Amino acid sequence: MRHGGLRAGRVAVVLGVVALSAAFTAGVSGCSSGNPPVRRAVAAGSGLAMLRPTVTASVRDGQTEVSPAQPVTVSVAGGAVRRVTLLNPENAVVPGAVSPDGASWHSTERLGYRRTYRLRVEAVGLAGVSDSVMTFRTVAPGNVTKPYPVPLDGELVGIGQPVVVQFDENIADRWAAQNAVTVATDPPVPGAFYWVSNRELHWRPEKYWAPGTKVRVDVAAYGKHLGAGVFGQDDAHVAFAVGDPVIYTADDATKQVTVTRNGQVIRTMPTSMGKSSTPTPNGIYLVGNRVDRMVMDSSTYGVPVHSAAGYRVNVDYATQLSYNGIYMHSAPWSLWAQGSQNTSHGCLNLSPSNAEWVVHSAKRGDIVVVRNTQGPVLDGADGLGDWNMPWAQWKAGNAGPAPAPAPGPAPIQAAGTR
Repeated sequence: MRHGGLRAGRVAVVLGVVALSAAFTAGVSGCSSGNPPVRRAVAAGSGLAMLRPTVTASVRDGQTEVSPAQPVTVSVAGGAVRRVTLLNPENAVVPGAVSPDGASWHSTERLGYRRTYRLRVEAVGLAGVSDSVMTFRTVAPGNVTKPYPVPLDGELVGIGQPVVVQFDENIADRWAAQNAVTVATDPPVPGAFYWVSNRELHWRPEKYWAPGTKVRVDVAAYGKHLGAGVFGQDDAHVAFAVGDPVIYTADDATKQVTVTRNGQVIRTMPTSMGKSSTPTPNGIYLVGNRVDRMVMDSSTYGVPVHSAAGYRVNVDYATQLSYNGIYMHSAPWSLWAQGSQNTSHGCLNLSPSNAEWVVHSAKRGDIVVVRNTQGPVLDGADGLGDWNMPWAQWKAGNAGPAPAPAPGPAPIQAAGTR
């Protein structure tokens, strides 16, 4: 994987201090009734020396392992920011902004990984100008991982669709990853996180979504240490909406799949499900990916293709129902059994026309209920079986013990007067 690194540059931030300078002039060069001003020597360490501005920065000179996700901040006590210049290794200026009161500055562009920066701060006060210079280096990750939110941005989903964040590396610090994810809903809906694998995090409410709910997901992973030397490669943001409630009910007692929308039956389809040696699990499934054609290969779940139970076939109009290989799909070879007998390896066989209708009509996150089979219940951590896990267990989560709060870095003071 490529490592993150960002170019920084544009303009330095300069704060005019005309009013402040005028105040200083009035304070140190006042006159009395036409008499010449009285000049007094000021000894080092006297009260005037104590009036020099003090600069506090979020980084210190020589510091390493600085997070590139956090803005560099500067504050001034006893004065105001005159000029701040933050340079990257190419001597380009990292942009920043001064606060309205002139007492602080912060960078406005994120930094890059494994890069050295030079920070110079000039502050003006009653006793002159403080000029501070420091150099620091950002963290060098051992590896980086990119977050991929599901659903896609702008997608209309079914009432069962969880928020999903997939990573392309294993996540050792699950709490750090969870804390990087923010879920906002309209109207507000409480929910909870659960990890279905070392690379996939889900968030769902206690009950199915209400149609019309809008959801926004922000993953602020960049610069975050996610454990074992792995850092977030980038941030990610998606927004999606919940559509009409559509429920597919596959009943092994009737060998039929009944489809309802808003509680009204809109289609009934004969099916052939898993035979007695490979029964289809009961429970609540979610519609996942839909494809017009795919290759189904038994070796992907441990059964050699050339064994008695093995297969490798092209399948049309396949709708994913689980991560462990269960699909609704076109099966013209089992038309004779659909509606009367189970013959599959666990999938829901449909006629070509019915399978095509499902692929082109179903939404990601639509509910599929399988009942009355000889199989167990689909695992709640399958990846598309979220609703089979009791809410109390889901809400408790599985990120491990909550970490103790880490103390923030102590501010570093750097002051000098010229």
